[in-house]
Amino acid sequence: MDLFRRKSVTDLQKEAETDHSLKRALGALNLTMLGIGAIIGTGIFVLTGTVAAQNAGPAVVLSFVLAGLASIFAALCYAEFASLVPMAGSAYTYGYATLGELFAWIIGWDLVLEYALGAVTVAIGWSGYVVSFLKDVGINVPCMLSAARGTAVQCADGTTATALFNLPAVIIIGLVTALLVVGIKESANVNNVIVFIKVAVVLLFIIAAAHAVDPDNWKPFMPPNTGVRGEFGWTGVMTGAGVVFFAYIGFDAVSTAAQEAKNPQRDMPIGIIGSLLICTVLYIIVSGIATGVMSYKDLNVPDPIAVAADRAGLGWMSSLIKMGAIAGLSSVILVMLLGQSRIFWTMSRDGLLPPFVNKVHPKFQTPWITTIITGIAVMIPAAFFTVREAGSLVSIGTLLAFVIVSIGIVVLRVREPNLPRAFKTPWVWFVAPMGVISAVYLMASLPWRTWERLLIWFGIGIVIYFAYGVRKSKLAK
Repeated sequence: MDLFRRKSVTDLQKEAETDHSLKRALGALNLTMLGIGAIIGTGIFVLTGTVAAQNAGPAVVLSFVLAGLASIFAALCYAEFASLVPMAGSAYTYGYATLGELFAWIIGWDLVLEYALGAVTVAIGWSGYVVSFLKDVGINVPCMLSAARGTAVQCADGTTATALFNLPAVIIIGLVTALLVVGIKESANVNNVIVFIKVAVVLLFIIAAAHAVDPDNWKPFMPPNTGVRGEFGWTGVMTGAGVVFFAYIGFDAVSTAAQEAKNPQRDMPIGIIGSLLICTVLYIIVSGIATGVMSYKDLNVPDPIAVAADRAGLGWMSSLIKMGAIAGLSSVILVMLLGQSRIFWTMSRDGLLPPFVNKVHPKFQTPWITTIITGIAVMIPAAFFTVREAGSLVSIGTLLAFVIVSIGIVVLRVREPNLPRAFKTPWVWFVAPMGVISAVYLMASLPWRTWERLLIWFGIGIVIYFAYGVRKSKLAK
C-alpha cells in the first residue's frame, strides 16, 4: 500500500491538453472577475464589523494587512502551480503531483471546509442583508425564518422571537446551484455583472463616507487586551487576522477553474494575483473608513457597512449598499459552490470518491451531479449555523491548504527543477517558507474550539480514505 503514490506533472499536463470534458470558456478578465467575485463579500460587508467590535478595534486594518500578506505569499505559489498544472482541483491536484495521494486526500477533504463552509458563511451574511433590505421596502421576512437556529431576532411588531432556521440562506443556495448546472459561461457572465455592481458600491462608499471620518474614533487604535486571549491588543489583531483571512480565499477558487480557462498558462496567474491585489487595497481602505466613521464598539451588526453609511449621514446610500452587498455576496456563493463541485468532480475521477458523481451534463458540459450534491450539502448548515461558527472553520481549512501548497512548490522545484514553467514564483526560497510560516502563525491564533473541529473533521476524512479511497483510487489499480 503506497500512501504517497503521485501523479506526475507531465501526465497531468498531457491530460489537460487532451481532456475536453469541461468547456474552456474563461479568459483572463473572467478569471480575475471570478477572484474579485469571491474575495469581495463577507470580509467587507460582514466581518469588518464583527472583528473590529470583538477582536481588534480600529486595528482591524492591521488584521486585513496581515491576512493579505499571508495570502500574497500563497498566491504566488498557487500561480506557479496553476500555470504548470492547468487542471481542475486546485490545491488537491497540486498536492497529488508533489506530496502524494494521502496528502492529496487530506487537502481535498480539507477544502470542503474552505468552499462548502465558505458558501455557508456567505449565505448567512447574504440573508442578513436581504432581511434588512426587504424591511426597508416594507416587506418583513417571518422573524422565526430569518436567522440561525436559536438566534434571538427582533420581529416587525417589536417583540423578540427565537429563530428556527434561515430560509433566505437556503433559497440563495438553491438559485446559485441551478445557475451553475446551466453552464460555466453563463455563470461567469452573471458574476461579471455582479462584480461590477459591488465594486461600484464599495468605491461609492469610500468616496462618500470619507468626509465623515473622525480621527477620534481611531483612538485607541489598538484597544488594550481585556485579559482574554484574542480580545483586543496584539492577540486580538492576530485572532482578527485569522478570522478575516476567510475573506481572501477567492484567489484560491480561481485555480479550481483552470480546466475551464482558454489559456491557463498565461491567464491563471493574472486572475489569481490581480484579483488578490485589487481586493486587498479595497479591504484596508473600507475597514479604515468604517472604524473612522463610528466607534468600533457599535459595529457588531450583520450589516456594518450599511450602518456606517447611516452614521455618515448617507441615508440615501444605505439601501444602495445593502443592494451591493446582496449582489456581492451572491457572487461569492457562486464561486465557492463552483470551486467545491470541481474539487469533488476531480477527486471522483481519480477514484477517491464514487464514480457516479463525476458525470458531465451532455448539454451544459458542467459536472452537474457534484454541483447538486454540493448545493444540498451546503443548504443544511446554512439554515442553522451563525456567521462566526462557520467562518473560523473556513479560515483554518484555507490556511492548511496554503501550508501544503507552499511546501509543495518547494518540493517540486527540488524534484523537477527543469520543468518548463510559464510563471515562476519570484524569490521562491523566501516566498514559499514565508507562506508556510504566516499561515501556521494565523492558524495558531485561532481559538482551540476551531482546532478541535478541524481535528474531528480530519479524523472522519482519514476513516473514509482508508475505508474506500486507498483501494479504489486509479493509482491503486
